[in-house]
Amino acid sequence: MEKKLTAEDCSALLVKKQEELKSAGEARYPRRADFTDREVMAIKAFFGPWGRALEAAGIKPPRSDDRAAKRAEKRAAQKQKRKEFRNKTEERGKKV
Repeated sequence: MEKKLTAEDCSALLVKKQEELKSAGEARYPRRADFTDREVMAIKAFFGPWGRALEAAGIKPPRSDDRAAKRAEKRAAQKQKRKEFRNKTEERGKKV
């Protein structure tokens, strides 16, 4: 029976594969298909979704935290537009 993989082992696997890809001239992140089923299960068990695993290993830059702020800003703008539209339609209805 093979030894259990640790979080450090999983991170090292990802980094090693990234280095192999770079030395082979491939400009891409490691894919799940580059690993055995056992390795993929261990990586995902420790780090969650594949993208998060790549971030945890330092291969992929982390997602920007301002994403939620942008979404909230966009929602507020849409809410304001709806409010203005309702006000205009109500005014038109009163003038008739």
